[in-house]
Amino acid sequence: MIALRRLMRENARQYGMLMALVVIVVLFEILTGGLLLRPLNVTNLIMQNSYVLILAIGMMMVIITGHIDLSVGSIVAFVGATSAVMLTGWGLPTLVVVPLALLMGALIGAWQGFWIAYVRIPAFIVTLAGMLIFRGATMIVLGGESIGPLPDSLRALGSGYVPDIVDAPVHVLTLVLGVAAAAVLVWTQSRSRARSLRHGLGTSSARVFALKQAALVAVVLTFAFVLAVHRGIPVVGLLLLALIVVFSFVMNATTMGRHVYAVGGNEKAAMLSGVKTKETTFWVFVTMGALSALAGLVFMARLNAATPRAGTMFELDAIAAAFIGGASAAGGVGTVIGAVVGALVMGVMNNGMSLIGLGVDWQQGIKGLVLLAAVAFDIYNKNRVGTRRRKNRAQHTAPDSGEPVPAQEKGRAPAM
Repeated sequence: MIALRRLMRENARQYGMLMALVVIVVLFEILTGGLLLRPLNVTNLIMQNSYVLILAIGMMMVIITGHIDLSVGSIVAFVGATSAVMLTGWGLPTLVVVPLALLMGALIGAWQGFWIAYVRIPAFIVTLAGMLIFRGATMIVLGGESIGPLPDSLRALGSGYVPDIVDAPVHVLTLVLGVAAAAVLVWTQSRSRARSLRHGLGTSSARVFALKQAALVAVVLTFAFVLAVHRGIPVVGLLLLALIVVFSFVMNATTMGRHVYAVGGNEKAAMLSGVKTKETTFWVFVTMGALSALAGLVFMARLNAATPRAGTMFELDAIAAAFIGGASAAGGVGTVIGAVVGALVMGVMNNGMSLIGLGVDWQQGIKGLVLLAAVAFDIYNKNRVGTRRRKNRAQHTAPDSGEPVPAQEKGRAPAM
């Protein structure tokens, strides 16, 4: 128990948000009379918040580097508008339009990344300009009107389900994917722990680690079973699973991921250490642009139309999800899983408050308070850790000479 309390105290930001998500789910499950965790509602929860989850992954990377992106909502709208024109006006097939849309988003990200990384214009200014430019471009492309309906092949991206491999009362493929996802998560966590032990870094005990992995596996398998009871995993759910696995691996186990954290932690030190800071920032914004384009396709497919108002306030949802999920305003801190947790907190709150009939005005106010509390907790936790570290250094340093105090003299009063 002592080890568990120490683990919770040292990782209060991460585990605090996980516990908050559990509490929110249990609270709304009670308030809605069991409606929240019904298989149909869980599936709708994934589909309705898929675009926020996609944007939150990219926004987390941007915030880790110490920047911000205010243009993602406008990019969602612009890519959706141009894709709808290509599908309905030009008659291009979906298999051609989807890669072109992702390429378009990457190019937009490269355009903004160039000004931020190489010209050194603050990201706030560049992306604010991008927000205005691409919102205006969306209205020009659509002519102020909505375009729809869209082909069934694209609609499947936002509202379709993955077909099962066998005919059974439950969706067997979903259960198989759930087991595979749990195995991958345990494997990556085990590798991370082994690497920490190999380098002599502090880590949790084997018992605490086993309990953590058991809880993680239980959550994943329960979630997979709930989906399997309904119609299985949605197509967008499978896409989200792939994105989470890929970007978690990139950020935790690749040189590129370490460079992203280094740039956000201390850009000058990273540059002196040989990190190509400009290229790293540039490619982070390219990735954000591509993910924004993907979110635009998913949202358009879910809505079955491209509209001039699409993507409004999406950037704030993504930023809120990243900060609630553990990102630091100073940069250098955050995880992909944390971004997913933050987006789920927002999604569950939206869904739960709608189910109990709470007005939009109250919903906005409550979400604002949650965001403020999350950032305040981040600052409090950071200050508490810094104070504890300063006390530890003071206890191991002599008052006058600055030399380390011998072990046998620790705790004695200084000689007069």
